[in-house]
Amino acid sequence: MPAVDEVLNEPGLSVAAAPAPARRRRTDLAAALSYLALAVLVLIQLWIDPAGRVLSHNDDDHGFFAFALAHGERVLFDGANPLFSDRMNVPDGVNMMANTTELALTVPLAPVTHWLGVGVSVVLLLTLGLAGTAFAWYFVLSRHLVESRRAAWVGGLWCGFAPTMVSHANGHINFVSQYVVPFIVWQVLRLREPGRAVRGGIVLGLLVVLQVFINEETLLFTALTLGVFVVAYAALAWSRVRDYWRRFLAGLSVAVVTAAVPLAYPLWFQFTGPQSYSGQPFEPGKFVTDLLALGAYARQSLAGNAAIARELSVSPTEDNSFFGLPMLVLTGVCVALLWRNLAARAAAIAGLVLLIMSMGPELRVGGHDTGIPLPFALIAHLPVIDLVSVTRFAMVPATVIGLLLALAADRFPLLGRRRRAAFWIGLAVAIVPVLPKPLPVVEADPLPPFIAQRMWREYVPAGRTLVTVPLPEVTTGRSGMRWFALSGLDYAVPRGYFMGPANPPLNRTGSWNAAPRPTSDLLRITGAYGRKPNVSVSDRLAARADLAYWRAAVVVLVPGTPHHDLLATTVSELLGRPPRPVGGVQLWDVRDIVPPSG
Repeated sequence: MPAVDEVLNEPGLSVAAAPAPARRRRTDLAAALSYLALAVLVLIQLWIDPAGRVLSHNDDDHGFFAFALAHGERVLFDGANPLFSDRMNVPDGVNMMANTTELALTVPLAPVTHWLGVGVSVVLLLTLGLAGTAFAWYFVLSRHLVESRRAAWVGGLWCGFAPTMVSHANGHINFVSQYVVPFIVWQVLRLREPGRAVRGGIVLGLLVVLQVFINEETLLFTALTLGVFVVAYAALAWSRVRDYWRRFLAGLSVAVVTAAVPLAYPLWFQFTGPQSYSGQPFEPGKFVTDLLALGAYARQSLAGNAAIARELSVSPTEDNSFFGLPMLVLTGVCVALLWRNLAARAAAIAGLVLLIMSMGPELRVGGHDTGIPLPFALIAHLPVIDLVSVTRFAMVPATVIGLLLALAADRFPLLGRRRRAAFWIGLAVAIVPVLPKPLPVVEADPLPPFIAQRMWREYVPAGRTLVTVPLPEVTTGRSGMRWFALSGLDYAVPRGYFMGPANPPLNRTGSWNAAPRPTSDLLRITGAYGRKPNVSVSDRLAARADLAYWRAAVVVLVPGTPHHDLLATTVSELLGRPPRPVGGVQLWDVRDIVPPSG
């Protein structure tokens, strides 16, 4: 591959030598097993009881991805529409393409979900995401960019288990499943080779299709990074680029056409289909990277401090930088060592640009907005960009650091013994403090017999729904969402935690909640604040109208929910009837409330 080698095998870089096949296979196996062991360790507390525990830092997304996996099972076993679910948010449904439902993972994993349950599938995908991403980068590095398997292992370790990856392992299956990205990057670089425009473009296009059905946001980050890399490299070495830019663009064109054919309808459905939306439920500058977070340690790092991380990060799932001061210093050393290499320099520039983008429209330091404007303000409201949580752009420099570490580690054997020793000592000082701790979990309440023994089937006929109180919403009604997912979506529910339009057709801005309804708002406020509302005639009429709209058959109060007795009293007053105990729950039979026709 001489054309690629000209870019990547410059002073300080080399293409991997070919060790004996048997030795290479043993080394590869050892690398894979080491990554897998570390991933299991990170998720060990969830592995102990996948169905009975939830990730304590993010049980909302834990519940959502359980729902997505159950949907994947229904697609394979029941022929459900993969792009739309009519089982949640009845009667409006959920646009699955407009949510991070990972169809490329949930559908193939449907047999596991069917036979072992969604709990096992959730922890399995999180584990394979961490380990698989690490091994994918190890594979590409060891085959194409470095001679030393040790250097490739170091790069894979960081790319798969950097603080941002471990942070997103708190339920974000879509963000830890990055094992396609290294191959996309490599295929893009190979497009400059003679004779690869068609073949390479087709391969790249198919990889893009696969990544779209895993996580579009990661694909966007990858595309932006590669775009900055190409521009930076062209600016640094136009004399080389002008010899192959035509075939590079030809290959990209083939990739675009290849991807566009299978993606045309799903993307049309995502952006214009039922329950589609535009924008996020927050301003672009709300969730950004704090400057001080770069040198701090994340909650789940060995040296992490939860109190400090809370001040510098928006949530435990968004510790997207937190490299630690030693790693920042070591990264600077790597850049200096590799400075003569234009490809490494362009990669460093791309990482820096995306890091600055992650800081949002104005600089934030120590949790305080400084008012200092940043370049992101110029593009904050562009289509597609406005769908991104800005701090996640910092995931890119995290990966770039991993690549620079591998390239530098591969270069150091050419230096003196003392400098080699200093590098490996510095690497240990930088990496050890950010090694991950097991993710925290909490015990989930056991399913009541009404759900576990499917007693609900006696009360919920086809076309009707089971309404849990609290209703499933973001940050509330988590038990109801969990019941629904663990049941395999056997019954339908109103509302839920997902992304959809805030209040269509008047407001199609993205929201984590279904469109507001009087009864859901009243019960949510009652449960959150523990204050008994004065239930009026209009409240009772609204409750009947809402239950009819939701096609409700029964209303079920979740056992052990906060302010349980107050909620029971409120629901009884709204419905004008008392509950009766059935299978460990309080149940109101509302089958007499007839849904609207059509």
